[in-house]
Formats: sequence, C-alpha cells, structure tokens
Amino acid sequence: MGDDMITEGMLDMFIFETEQGLENLENICLESKDVGEFDEDNVNEIFRIMHTIKGSSAVMMFQNVATLAHKLEDVFYFIRESHPDDVPHDELVDDVLEVSDFITEELEKIKDGADPDEDPTALIDKLDKFLKKIQNKSDKDAEQVIAEKQEKAKESEKPHFYIAPVASDDSKFYSIYITYYKETEMANIRAYMAVNSLKGIAEDILYTPSDIISNPDSADVVLEFGFRIALQTTEGPQTITELINSSAGIENIEIKECTSDEFLDFCVEAESKPASSAGDVLTAPVEKPTILVDSQKPGGSREEKEEADKQTKEKENETDKAEQKAKPKKKPKRAPVKKGEAQSFISVNIKKMDLLMDLIGELVIAEAVVLQNPDLKVPGLDLTNFQKSAGQLSKITSELQDAIMAMRMMPLKNTFQKMNRIVYDTSKKLGKDIELEVIGEDTEVDKNIIEHISDPLMHLIRNSVDHGIESDEDRKAIGKTEKGKVVLEAKNEGGQVWISVSDNGKGLKKDEILEKAKANGLLGNRTEKDLTEKEIFNFITAPGFSTKKKVTEYSGRGVGMDVVVKNIQQVGGVLDIESVEGQGSTMTMKIPLTLAIIDGIIFSVGETNFVTPTNSVTEFIRIEKDKLIVEPDGEEYVMIREECYPLIRLNRFYHLDNAVEEIEEGIVIILNHEDRKLAVFADRLAGEQEIVVKPIPSYVKKVKGISGCTQLGDGSISLILDTGGLVMN
Repeated sequence: MGDDMITEGMLDMFIFETEQGLENLENICLESKDVGEFDEDNVNEIFRIMHTIKGSSAVMMFQNVATLAHKLEDVFYFIRESHPDDVPHDELVDDVLEVSDFITEELEKIKDGADPDEDPTALIDKLDKFLKKIQNKSDKDAEQVIAEKQEKAKESEKPHFYIAPVASDDSKFYSIYITYYKETEMANIRAYMAVNSLKGIAEDILYTPSDIISNPDSADVVLEFGFRIALQTTEGPQTITELINSSAGIENIEIKECTSDEFLDFCVEAESKPASSAGDVLTAPVEKPTILVDSQKPGGSREEKEEADKQTKEKENETDKAEQKAKPKKKPKRAPVKKGEAQSFISVNIKKMDLLMDLIGELVIAEAVVLQNPDLKVPGLDLTNFQKSAGQLSKITSELQDAIMAMRMMPLKNTFQKMNRIVYDTSKKLGKDIELEVIGEDTEVDKNIIEHISDPLMHLIRNSVDHGIESDEDRKAIGKTEKGKVVLEAKNEGGQVWISVSDNGKGLKKDEILEKAKANGLLGNRTEKDLTEKEIFNFITAPGFSTKKKVTEYSGRGVGMDVVVKNIQQVGGVLDIESVEGQGSTMTMKIPLTLAIIDGIIFSVGETNFVTPTNSVTEFIRIEKDKLIVEPDGEEYVMIREECYPLIRLNRFYHLDNAVEEIEEGIVIILNHEDRKLAVFADRLAGEQEIVVKPIPSYVKKVKGISGCTQLGDGSISLILDTGGLVMN
C-alpha cells in the first residue's frame, strides 16, 4: 500500500488499537511475574496481540514494527505449539517488555509526525537467541532454519496459481459471512484484520472482495454486500468467532460448515464470474482471490480426497432422503453468534469533547442570564407560564450537563496499571522485592484531571519504592518479615477523589526533616513548638528539599515533590502527608471530580463579586465586635464558640474600595482547607449558583488566592477564591 493511502483516520485507528494491545500485553506480563510462568490463555493472548500488531503495522508500512512483532510472535507460537519445559520466565518477561517499549517509542514518533525509523535488529537477535535456547537447537540447526526461510521467501516471490492444499483427516471447511455496521469507517481495513486474525489457524483461506488492501473503494462494497471468507482449518466455529471478533465494527457473523467441493466452488466462482452489483456477495467486484498456498500438509493426494468426499456426500444424501420421508420438515435454526464486544462503543477525539464541554458551560451561563434578567423583576408581571418553561429548561440543562460530565469521566484503571510497570522496573533495578496492590481502580475522574495527575502519581510511586521501602536485607535486620508493599488506592469522598499511595517502609523521620528545614531557613519566625506534625511533613514539598544523602536515579536531588504539589494544585487539589516512623507513609492526593462546572457561593466585597466552591464553606455567621481580636502587628482573629479563627478582610487583602469596615455590618464566612479553617469577612451574600470555571487570562498577573473567574447570571464577572492559597498566606 502506498503512503498516499495511509489516511489520518487509518493512522488514528492503528495507534489506538496498538496502544490498547500494548497495555494488555504489559498487564499480562506484570500479573504473571509472581506466578513464574504464562498460562495457556496468556500465551494465546500474547500471540494474538503480536499477530494483530504485525498485520496492522504491515498494512501501515511500518516495517520495523511489523518485523519485530513477527519475531516475538514466532517465540510464542513455539511456546504455544511445543509447550517447552523450563522456559526462563523472568528473561521472557523482560524481552516482551523491551518489545513493548520499542513499539511504544515508535508510536510516539508516529504521533509527532516523524517516521518510525529505529532499528530493531539487536532486539530481534536477542529474541532469536532466546528462541534457540528454548528450542535446544545447535548453531547448525539455526543456520538451516534461516536458509529454509530465505528459500521460502524466494519461492513466494514467484507468480503462482491456486493449488488447493491437501486436507488432513481433521480438516474442516467453513463459509463465513460478515456484515459490518453501516457507520463503520474503513470497513476494508476491518475486513483485512478479520482475515489476518484467521491466518494463524488457516490451512487455506480465500475471501471476496479480494482487493480490500489495494482498492479503497472496496470499503463501500464490504458495507453494502458484506464480506465472504472460505476457510480450511482444524479449529471449530467458536475459535473462529473469537478470532474474528478481535476486529471492531462487526454487526453479525454467520459461520456455516461446508464440504471440500463447496470450498473449491467458491474459488472457481470468484475467479470466473465478472464483477456485478446484483446484491450477491459472491459476485461483488473482485480481483483474483488472495490464497495462502501450503502443499506440505499430510493426508493423501488431492484426487483421493475429492473421491472420498464425493462418496461421503452420496451417503449423506441417501440418509437425508430417508430421514425426510420419516420426519416432517422443520425450518433449520441458526446458531447464535457472539457479537464483537466493542460494537457498542465509539472513539471520539478529546478535543471534540472539550468543545462540547465549553458549549455546555456557555449554555449554563446563558440560562442564568435569562432566568436572572432584571426585566423579570418588574412589579405586576404574571410569570406563571415563564416559570414553568424555565423549570423545564433548567431540568434539560442539568441533565445535559450530567450526560456530558459522565462522558468525560474515565476510570483510573489505565493510569493505575501503568504504575504496575513502574513498580516492576524500579524495584528490579534497586534489587528490592516489592509488590503493588491496587484498590478502587474503577473510580472515575474527569479526563483532564487524569492527564494532570499521572506524573505526580508516578513520582509518588517511585518515591515509595526507592525512598520509602527498605532493602530486603535491612527489612530482615529490623525484623520485618512481610514483603515490601505499595498500596495504590482511589475512592470518592464528598465530591472529591482521594488517591493515596501507601507503603510499609521506614516512614518519614520527623527530626531529620525538621533539622533540614532549619538549615534551609524554612521555619521563618516560627519555632518547633508552633509546628504541627503535618506542617513538618509538608516541608518535603519545598523546592530543593531532600533528606537523602546519596543521589540515585530516582531521588535525592530535591526535585520532584514541589512539582508534584504544583501539578496537584493546578487541578484544585491538595496533597496530604501522613507517616509513622518505622511503619510507613501515606501520600494522599485530594482532587475534585471535575474542573468544568461546580456549585459555588456568591458574595460581594464593595463592588466586586467573589465565588467560593460550596464544599469549601463550613458556615456563615454574624459576630459582635467583642468577638474580634486584633494583635499588635495588625493581624485579626475571631472567636466563635470558643474557637479562634484567623480573619482575612478581602477589601484590605485586594485593596478594594467602598467596602464595609465594621464587623457587625458584614458577614463572616468560615472556609476549610484540609484540616485548617479560615474566616473571610464580606459585605453580603448574593446567593448560590452553578458556575462555569474559566481560567484567568494569561495577560493578567497571577494573584494569590484567586484560582479563576466566572460569569454570573447578570453578565458580571466574578473571581473564584482559592481557599488553599488564602490558608497558606
């Protein structure tokens, strides 16, 4: 296929399906590392994945990927067929993961518009040596195999005509008819994937239309007339169905066992009949059928087999006639066919989802503008019908918002599975025996948030493996008998998602952290007695802070935890640190479910409106002047039910005019952030509203305590308070 035929849609499909296969491949490897071997299902699945990647890469003309995938496929074909003993599992897992990494890097090049040009020769040679080792072959045998392959390659270049392979006693013949959903894109490529998936079990295979690769118009033929395959194999219908179902977009599959004569008739009819559009799939426009020729199968000559089939058919006809006379005719039942698992899903570009989310946000704003229009406040207006219509509009808008939010929500499963590979690679390099336990991987989070937390999560995992958990020798020396363990857990908690990374390592040494914080000047005017345990632990998130004396590949440079906190704060989250020295640590990311639309409380200070998320508000209260405490340095506190809260007057903090100054005339809003609380003084409350979060424009300087802005129902702009930024002030 020429480069001009590789369309953007085909490329996207190739990348998506290859990435899915590689993720599955890595998961199988990592799940089997403790078992010490691949079971039969795993071997079959890895063989299928590499077979699919090989075929799709060849179609896309990425030959280096196809060649490497083919070599790994050869390894697992031998394991599947020969069941060798004493296969070095750790070495095999490393080889498979190396192949996965190689293909992943090539995919990144393809995404960037570059050519996948890395040379896989060294990796192929490594796989060759491994295959030779498990085959127990000598160098001479290996050279003979290579010579045979080269000879076969030369023979395959010569033009040949159809020669029916000799069938064995176990051979069966099938007529397969596949129909695709009308909206399926590139149905010809899907059909090719179906054929390619069957080649591993085929003694002989032919199909029509046969020009599905060379002729892009064949996609329309496949959609209109379906796709017909004739297959000779020793496998049963169930295996055939499972292999074909690996290709998406399939609406229905019909599999009918036929005789060898009918199988041969398919070839003759496909070759002899002219192109037609009469609705008969056999006479759809075809070129010469693509045939896999194999004349090495045992089982007698072609003439002997045809004669035997003829005699068998005559006997079956005689039996059928006798049964038809004895029994009334019944309409034959069609066997139920399993449909493709992916047929009810479609892939949508995330940019389109983002655009739809923005439009929903604009709709929410427009709804607020309509329902809060000042013209509706004219005395004497009868708004009964308007209120009914407004209620219906609000209901539809809310349901539409919930629907798009549900579409954007994605389980953390894929992100968590990637962490399994990080634990495996890091622990292996460090020589530590560590396992990863995953809890709550089906918890769903907004797509944009997942993208922001992947890097912080990866750093926390590496920290636990390298910095947190002791070496195997140290664990034994201090009496720890259990295995090193990292627990990755996600759960929903009050409108937030908590993602925690726990380990059973040595924990954080509070005295060591405090000493380093003093040396770095992080305490300021505070003393040790003024600091809580959590505040001491939070020093490790300061830029350049590290207590590790020896720099390793993974930690000790003082770079990382500050970036982790920064990335978490970008999505409105916080990092909570807990630790017990000698027992382990827990790092918890507390992040909102979504960033797009939130419930907010609106209040005003002077002529400026502010919004704070509803879940950050503890209470509203009016207080008397005697409850206000003013320190000599000007700092203010309020006493509420015998508790003291620091007070921030937003008019002074942001230099706003025309604001209320007397404490009795305004209202105090108690905000919470983690385990800390803060009192904010405002003029008055304006109400509650769903707000669409908009970022502060890039030309506006970053202001402390402000995380974004939104448009209110009256068209005015309101600033969104960042409670965390105020608390840390």
